[in-house]
Amino acid sequence: MARLPRLVLAGHTHCIVQRGHSGQPVFADQDDRATYLSALREAARAHHVQVHAWALLPNEVLLLATPTDAQSLGRLVQAIGRGYVSAYNRKHQRSGTLWDGRFRCSVIEPGAMRLAALRWVDGQSLEPGQTTAAQRLGATRDSMLVDPPEVWPLGNTPFEREAAYGALLADGLSSAATDVLRRASMGGWAVGSAAFAAQVAESAARPARPRQRGRP
Repeated sequence: MARLPRLVLAGHTHCIVQRGHSGQPVFADQDDRATYLSALREAARAHHVQVHAWALLPNEVLLLATPTDAQSLGRLVQAIGRGYVSAYNRKHQRSGTLWDGRFRCSVIEPGAMRLAALRWVDGQSLEPGQTTAAQRLGATRDSMLVDPPEVWPLGNTPFEREAAYGALLADGLSSAATDVLRRASMGGWAVGSAAFAAQVAESAARPARPRQRGRP
């Protein structure tokens, strides 16, 4: 069976996953993360992609981002790859690919599911500098980050929003919700209601959810 084209839609939020080749590390220290973020910031500006959240884990990257057109997301990832991989290889005296194949992504429905995806990315690690959680909680602020609309109803002031979001992170997501987000991102599917999946499938002219197993 031919591989489906990647599911990317202009103006929709996507959760992007990139893993290290064969599970190898992609960040050794905070200097590596700073280099990656510099490449991400430049690429997002050049290709008109809104970045909502990132998680830079030892052997994996998660991004929550909204592209202005269908090609912007691929160009963003390619630009980061050119800038970061060469710098990482020089620093660590290695050669060859860093990532495990092409990037994976899912399309996220606005509303509760997009807020859940934001919490999923920010909740990946409590280590300083590994996610955007601290920046959304008021510890620091990166001008590259754009809060999705779901953050604003959490409070009338920045302090109220930070406190409410912190409580959501502390509560965590259910294992079922995290499994849905992970599977969809790795499989290239839409995340949300049946109506949203149908809309995405029509816009993309390809299935937006995996087919049900078993006989029809």
